Amino acid sequence: MSEIKKIATRDSYGNALKALGEKYDNLVVLDADLAGATKTGIFQKAFPERHFDCGIAEANMTSVAAGLSTTGLVPFVSSFAMFAAGRAFEQVRNSIGYPHLNVKIGATHAGISVGEDGASHQCNEDIALMRAIPGMVVINPADDVEARAAVEAAYKYQGPVYLRFGRLAVPVFHDEATYQFEIGKAEEVCPGDDVTIIATGLMVKEAMDASRILKEEGISCRVINMATIKPLDEEIVLKAARETGRIVTAEEHSIIGGLGEAVCSLLSEKLPTPVRRVGVMDTFGESGPALDLLKLYGLSSENLCKVCKEMIG
Repeated sequence: MSEIKKIATRDSYGNALKALGEKYDNLVVLDADLAGATKTGIFQKAFPERHFDCGIAEANMTSVAAGLSTTGLVPFVSSFAMFAAGRAFEQVRNSIGYPHLNVKIGATHAGISVGEDGASHQCNEDIALMRAIPGMVVINPADDVEARAAVEAAYKYQGPVYLRFGRLAVPVFHDEATYQFEIGKAEEVCPGDDVTIIATGLMVKEAMDASRILKEEGISCRVINMATIKPLDEEIVLKAARETGRIVTAEEHSIIGGLGEAVCSLLSEKLPTPVRRVGVMDTFGESGPALDLLKLYGLSSENLCKVCKEMIG
């Protein structure tokens, strides 16, 4: 059996920017002294005249991108999620969101899987922050194929987009020859009738593994890959709720303000359904190996299986 290829979605981001730079000469990239880590250095090497290192000044970088967008350029602002969404929140809200400018935010190193960098860099609140900005699209791809497709979709979309990428290499499960990405559309990656896991980012593969394990135990578990958190694909969520009657959400993010709350808000208003949220509880992270931390915080196929079985009773 051939080994499953693993690629960090931050690498996907850098590679996608370079590929798009060859097609679109109005694409520019801004970074905050982190081009090596965010992988925008790949674009910088190919197009040095279109890459701007703004130094460790994320708020200023965000405002510069806002100005550039008014000239017809399409800026991709790049930094760690903690800084792109957290430190620069006011500028993202007031300089990009409020005037609804055509700026894309590429946020890498999101979530617990930042690992040894610890709580100060493990941003588990960025989806909540970006969801709260009116008109902001929020995308959290699950693998390399989806991530590269999402970057191109963001470029083609007219308006602000927040793209979330990870540091940890994750399995590639999409077939590039057949996969198509559309903003606001989720996909069913595993069929099932007893319970549904709605997952995003690196938790999609964990959910797929959980579905396989549960199948061996006689439990039919549907898995939905919710790459776009905002706008949420309401149709696929409601269909799953009607057909399976039980929903589990899975995200490498706080259970407060992320995918779980988006799903709960929808179902509470349109189709009340039992829901369990799997994610980082109301706590900060800690330093340690990424894979160990994911298991420690319950972000694993094993915990998803446990929660699904509890739901079924």
